[in-house]
Amino acid sequence: MHTKKSSYLFAIISASVLWGFFAFPLRALKNYNSGQILTWRIVIAFFIVWLIVALFKADILKKNIQILLGYSSKVRNKILVLIFISGILLTLNWFTFIYVVNHVSLKSGAFAYMVCPLITALGGNLILKEPLNRIKLVSIGIAFISIVSLATGALGEILWSVLIAVLYAFFLIIQRVVKGIDTIIMLGMQLLISLVLMLPVLWYFPQNLPYTFDFWLNVSIISIFFTIIPLLLSLYALIGLPSSTIGITIYISPMVSFCVALFYFNEVIPAGQIFYYVLLLLAVLFFNSDILWKLIFPRFNTIKS
Repeated sequence: MHTKKSSYLFAIISASVLWGFFAFPLRALKNYNSGQILTWRIVIAFFIVWLIVALFKADILKKNIQILLGYSSKVRNKILVLIFISGILLTLNWFTFIYVVNHVSLKSGAFAYMVCPLITALGGNLILKEPLNRIKLVSIGIAFISIVSLATGALGEILWSVLIAVLYAFFLIIQRVVKGIDTIIMLGMQLLISLVLMLPVLWYFPQNLPYTFDFWLNVSIISIFFTIIPLLLSLYALIGLPSSTIGITIYISPMVSFCVALFYFNEVIPAGQIFYYVLLLLAVLFFNSDILWKLIFPRFNTIKS
């Protein structure tokens, strides 16, 4: 049981670390339109995911369809509506994040995922009735203090950050509600929704097809290594971890982004903000102290049980 839970935790930590380096291919596309980047990210990811489904998941797809058809119309419609909403949330989250990283600041993008876990943890508690013990509540309190302190004096950037955070937090919460569908098929359905949503945009705002190798290389990297792989890892982790733990672990991503912004892109980050980023990291460790204890001292837990 502990081994299984550790695999879920490893999956979400891996996804968070990977997302932390998203700025590298995204900044390489800074001269391109945000909508253009988003469109081809969705298109490439869509075809890759459904190719995987066609080659390796055809039987599972049939079983998932049979499961959906086996539900009552009320339950089935609820699931389909939630999947549709999750596709919308994911698409809007991607667009706002791309825009903010390339046209506002990398710090704003990182800050968004500082706010996101707080919203996810509280949302999981209020909407899904997931319990939060005193340690977790104290951790959220520490995170809240840090976030408020970081937000001082940058209202415009913070509003963008909060928007990104809310979109992704509710996406995660919906993922916890929709169960019984294979993770890669779920991602394929969400990408289908994203693609459908982008078609009217392309119709009203036609874009020239990029011809540079640099564009296609970086968009392909984004589609595979910063879309498909981390999302699949996140969806897998959601099978065995509460959304509160998933949410708080996302703090790892902005920590990595923070380091990238500071040491590679040379963004100016005041010393006071560095203190609060470190405080957030401590909140992450404190929040997940029970899981970390079981992972670090498995023998002790076996003896204790």
